Amino acid sequence: MEKTRPIGVTILAFLAILGAVNALIYTLQMLHILPVFIGPVAFFQFSLIGAFFWGLLFFIWLWVFRMLWEVNPQGWMFMMVLSLLNLVFGIINVIGASSWQAMAPIIIISGLVFIYCMMPATKEAFGVPQ
Repeated sequence: MEKTRPIGVTILAFLAILGAVNALIYTLQMLHILPVFIGPVAFFQFSLIGAFFWGLLFFIWLWVFRMLWEVNPQGWMFMMVLSLLNLVFGIINVIGASSWQAMAPIIIISGLVFIYCMMPATKEAFGVPQ
């Protein structure tokens, strides 16, 4: 039986794409391929390790998007974990002297994704018990 994709899950999937774009931008900034547009990113000015982890998050976001698009129940759990991981990375960057303005997009998007995943209607769409 094929599951239908509610509009809320579609919105969540597109938020995953937005998270992937943010992670890609941070990866390219840490490799000095893209300039820092809003505020300094001071914690990892040029860091292959930082770029590796943000790049890894980029691919994970894309994988989660696919799972959400197919309304796979595991997609919900990975979305929760990934949004928390992005929140932690963003906060660590702010603590490490990066500007709030530079990290605000990923912190805000990840926070919204986490809150939206906790909504009862979203849990119901994936068959997660309340």
